[in-house]
Amino acid sequence: MNTADQILFLLKTRGPRTAQQLADLLGLTSMGARRHLEAAEQAGLARHEDVAEKVGRPARRWLLTEAGHARFPDRHADLTLQLITQVRALFGEEGLEKLIVAREKESETLYRDAIGAAPELAQRVATLALMRDAEGYMAEVEQAADGSLLLVENHCPICAAARECQNFCRSELAVFQRVLGPGASVERAEHLLSGARRCAYRIVPVQAPRNGDLV
Repeated sequence: MNTADQILFLLKTRGPRTAQQLADLLGLTSMGARRHLEAAEQAGLARHEDVAEKVGRPARRWLLTEAGHARFPDRHADLTLQLITQVRALFGEEGLEKLIVAREKESETLYRDAIGAAPELAQRVATLALMRDAEGYMAEVEQAADGSLLLVENHCPICAAARECQNFCRSELAVFQRVLGPGASVERAEHLLSGARRCAYRIVPVQAPRNGDLV
């Protein structure tokens, strides 16, 4: 991956960054990073916005444009949309729901087999992230100060399908909850389709009730 592509990848996976922050990550000079960013801006792949800081001049942060995000493929979006349209036309919403459930069951089986009997929640989440990353979601795990985990997906390879039928998103949330088990509570913290730059799921350990405890 060349430097220009590395910069686009960092903007995709890390969100808006200054030229200096990108330079530090890539071992470049600030001027060198800025040249790559300006070239990406001229190509329509990146843009900048000036954000007011508490002290001093506004900070110039760079982020991807829609065309920049499109550099990361979404698994043949046009074909996916055609198939969804055809399923709806032939079998109605009920048929489409059956398709989603079948995909849900297949994913759940794969994730369960990979996670196995891992006793620690952090280990289960890490394995799930590896599975999702292999599927093209650019997934990673972040640890919050309160002990919760954040399963982050920096890219959605089925975004076109999810925009057409948001039950795909509902299905994935349900699968995550089941494969991580009753010792975890999973909720969506960020949603690409709601305007966020990524999807993220907050995962909180849940203490199982002991015998005699009220539930």
